[in-house]
Amino acid sequence: MGKKKPRPRRSFTPEFKAEIAELCRRGDRSVGQVAKDFDLTETAVRDWVKQAEVDVGGRDGLTSSEREELAALRRENRRLREDVDILKRATAFFAKETR
Repeated sequence: MGKKKPRPRRSFTPEFKAEIAELCRRGDRSVGQVAKDFDLTETAVRDWVKQAEVDVGGRDGLTSSEREELAALRRENRRLREDVDILKRATAFFAKETR
């Protein structure tokens, strides 16, 4: 049995995701049918629909802008922790040198 090669990771614009979520929300076609028509995974489409519902306030959770802000704050926090770690090492190094 041959294994299927994994599909390369694709990225989609927020506008495209919103259009797909809108197609599903209208109810003309099922999530599975929309996913099949646009060569997407059902899981991705379901996630986009859920996120669209959160963004308009129809469901609890973090909105897209809140997710972006959280990611930016986590990156900044990581960078600041690294800076503090470097300063601690430098302090220890210079304290050892002056003895």
